[in-house]
This record gives sequence, C-alpha cells and structure tokens, in this order.
Amino acid sequence: MIRLRPFNELGGARHGWLDTKHHFSFANYYDPERLHWGELRVWNDDTIAPQTGFPPHSHRDMEIITYVREGAITHQDSLGNKGRTEAGDVQVMSAGTGITHSEYNLEETETRIFQIWIIPNATGLPPTWGSKPFPKGDRAGGFVTLASGDPAEDGALPIQADARVVAATLNDGQEAVYELAPGRKAYLVPAKGRVRVNGVLAEAGDGLAIDDETRLTVSAEADSEVVLVDVV
Repeated sequence: MIRLRPFNELGGARHGWLDTKHHFSFANYYDPERLHWGELRVWNDDTIAPQTGFPPHSHRDMEIITYVREGAITHQDSLGNKGRTEAGDVQVMSAGTGITHSEYNLEETETRIFQIWIIPNATGLPPTWGSKPFPKGDRAGGFVTLASGDPAEDGALPIQADARVVAATLNDGQEAVYELAPGRKAYLVPAKGRVRVNGVLAEAGDGLAIDDETRLTVSAEADSEVVLVDVV
C-alpha cells in the first residue's frame, strides 16, 4: 500500500529565517495519524535564509540525517566537529548520550534540506558525526545507499538503527527499482522533479508512506532526485 501525503497538506511554520514543512508531528504541529512511520520519527523539509540557521541546541538518543537539496549547510558541534555539506551530499549525527550542535546557512542563497530523524537501536550510545559527498553521477539511474545501520554496506555513512537512507537521480523517462524486504516500511520524497512509484504520482516535496510492498518501481516523469528511508 502506498499513501500519498501532498506537500501542501503537510504541517509547518514560517519563522522568517526558516520556512519548514513537517511530514510527521513536530514542534507545534500535531497529528495523531502522523506521529511516525515505523522507526522513522521526523522528516522536515527546511528552507533556510542566507546567513541564518539553527543556533546551538542539544539532542540525545536519535539518529539525525541531513540531506542537502540546494545550497550548503555548515555544522559545528560539542565534539569539535566542523563541516560544510553541499547539495546532493549527506551528514549523519548519532546523538547518543548527548550532543550540542549548530547548523548554519553561511551562503549567499537559500539552503534547502531534508532533516530526517530515525529512532536508534539502543539508547546511551556514544555520540558521533560524519559527512560524505555523494556525486550525483554515482546514483544516476539507480539507488545508492547514503547511510545504513548495516556495517556490511561499504561506502555508506554508519547509523545506529535498523534503517537505510538511499537516493537516486533519474532523467525524464528513467526507472529505478528498490527491493523492500517483507515486513519493512519505506518513506519516499522527491527532492525535485516528478515520479510515479508503482503507479502513484509524487511531485517534489510530496511524501509516499509505503508498506506491504516488496518491489518499488520509481519512474521519472521529469528530471528527478528522490530520497527513500527503509525502516522497520
């Protein structure tokens, strides 16, 4: 079953420097039907104004993945990590026992990100952070794993969860297939473009909540970029 969650029906808020949409209950947006999707707890679609961002704040016991759609985000945290993550790339923060971080758009143009939170396998783990460039050519026409809780997936950023974050870049008319193991769920959002997933149309920013499906055929009806989270 695939359930469409149109972008214009998502929760959200405007804060001047931040325009945010929430696929699941978050902050002042609450919908008892949209608390989470399996272990996927948060999927926020954030547009951050130039020279602004999230000042230092703390998290614990959560896997936080940031996928940059446009522009770049600059990270700094209490572990001493610093980094700038550009469009198409990803950063992962395992909050564990606690971490304080800031995320700023230090660019001259807007930055757009997906902020994805996944519930970890265990609490009280050591906090970590990492980022990695994933050139779009490496995922042209098919899915590549960006972050995974499976240590056997070489090249993916590690997360402490039974989950996988994948992405694909498709030209108009291309298809990509993703195999979903029985009993697992997926949540897919086009970062840009327009796709059909097993016949269900999704425009950029729409969410598709997927369960009881084992083979997902993603067909691009425009040049597209899609992000998918595979969870229990």
